[in-house]
Amino acid sequence: MNLVEKLSSYNFFNYLLPGVLFVVLADVFTKYSFIQSNIVLGLFVYYFIGLVISRFGSLVLEQILKHTGFVQFADYGDFVRASKTDEKIMLLSEVNNTYRTLASLLILLGILRLYQALDEKFRFNSEWSMILTGLLLLFLFVSSYRKQTNYITKRVRNAIK
Repeated sequence: MNLVEKLSSYNFFNYLLPGVLFVVLADVFTKYSFIQSNIVLGLFVYYFIGLVISRFGSLVLEQILKHTGFVQFADYGDFVRASKTDEKIMLLSEVNNTYRTLASLLILLGILRLYQALDEKFRFNSEWSMILTGLLLLFLFVSSYRKQTNYITKRVRNAIK
């Protein structure tokens, strides 16, 4: 079984597809190109970009939408219990996450375009830009790890009730 066949629909719609779309749109709307000539390397790069987009959506966009009251979440324990009796809830949740990821893609594309405009005006130091990007990614993934650990802890607590 090859790597592409092992991708779940969640991985495809929330990581790979948004990564590919971001790369294509960035190439069209900015001076930055992330397109890879090597297909295997490209799959990994696009997947990683999609993962970053998804994590941004989960940690930044979702929090903004929750705090503004634009979206409301069910209690996590209720979600876990309901998922056991209604299998469609997991599919709906996956689709929901895809919408959030696509919205995040557009926001991050706008941020990249804004960065390009500011860079053209102020000529940012590329070394400092790389360091800042690395620190932002570190923060994003450490925060994602914390959020995922909290979900696991909640699931464990619900399972032993």
